[in-house]
Amino acid sequence: MKKGNREIVVIGDRVLIVPDLGEERSNVGLYLPKWALEKESIQAGTIVEIGPGVPMAPPTDIDEESWRPKNTTPQPAAQQAKVGDYAVFLRKAAVEVKLDGDTFLIVPQAALLVLIRERS
Repeated sequence: MKKGNREIVVIGDRVLIVPDLGEERSNVGLYLPKWALEKESIQAGTIVEIGPGVPMAPPTDIDEESWRPKNTTPQPAAQQAKVGDYAVFLRKAAVEVKLDGDTFLIVPQAALLVLIRERS
């Protein structure tokens, strides 16, 4: 993701999220200020960038001849998350990063609880 003259490169199985900020409505309709939400264990936001995934070695076939050359180049495992998804994730696993006045959260794939995606 390009931001001014810089580029944010997400690595591994992580995603870059723009968190929901500001006041939120509680279950009974009360608006809660941001400071009251800081104690919550989950958070949500929009995914703006995803990493390539975790490198995994290709599976080997038991019936292959041992003398044949093998492809041992690791390939990244596919990410379930996509740019534009709305993600609910574990807050304690997120790392906050500020760049040019904007706040982003770096979250590993394992901390994502649910993805909400628009149907096309």
